[in-house]
Amino acid sequence: MSALILRSSPVAGVVVLTLNRPDVYNALSEGMLAALQTEFDQLASDKTARVVIIAANGRAFCAGHDLKEMRAEPSTEYYQRLFNQCSQLMLSLQKLPQPVIAQVHGTATAAGCQLVAMCDLAVASTTSRFAVSGVTLGLFCSTPAVALSRNLPRKQALHMLLTGDFIDAQTALTNHLVNEVVEPQNLEQATLALAQKILSKPPAAVTLGKQLFYKQIETSLEHAYELASQTMACNMMNPDALEGIQAFIDKRPPTWAIKNQE
Repeated sequence: MSALILRSSPVAGVVVLTLNRPDVYNALSEGMLAALQTEFDQLASDKTARVVIIAANGRAFCAGHDLKEMRAEPSTEYYQRLFNQCSQLMLSLQKLPQPVIAQVHGTATAAGCQLVAMCDLAVASTTSRFAVSGVTLGLFCSTPAVALSRNLPRKQALHMLLTGDFIDAQTALTNHLVNEVVEPQNLEQATLALAQKILSKPPAAVTLGKQLFYKQIETSLEHAYELASQTMACNMMNPDALEGIQAFIDKRPPTWAIKNQE
């Protein structure tokens, strides 16, 4: 049996997790959710991993939950457990210290679209399509709605949720679901280029910045500034921040500590 998640590292500091159920459009079975959670838990303490990319094999990025598996055990307890498992996985994406980039090709539907929305950044192929189409089956995509409503403007998010309509890659870019759209043959290269831009920045600043971004966005303006002030004070005491500012004053390129350690 093939691994549900394939792990690779195309360049130092970048970990690629590839969804590997191509025969069922990478549907998120309980097994795949568990395999992804294991990978995220390991990455949370992996100091060598500085950027994570989520990709997929086959013709689609991810078709959402495995509907055949869901239909086989119809009980409230089972569904509560399943959706809690998925929700914890999605939250783990934002709790990871590393930025996570979705590398999207083909379709990303329902929980697959949710997965894209929960990643910190996303690069999509021009052939990509996105939908939260549960409503067409009588099941409003409630958990994907949490992620979607925190990325798209409200009316655009509700249009997708209430109609189940697909949007193309360019609309996803316009509506802020993805950051970049490229031709299919350039997708892997463009995603890696974005990862390498992040790699060129001091890791402490990136990690602190990601943590602060999600903490402050869900709180009051006053509390957000309190959190941001604390984060900036801590960040300023990091050797890379002091070096970066001194390099600016000296009008020279900075020398980051991470590079000195390699």
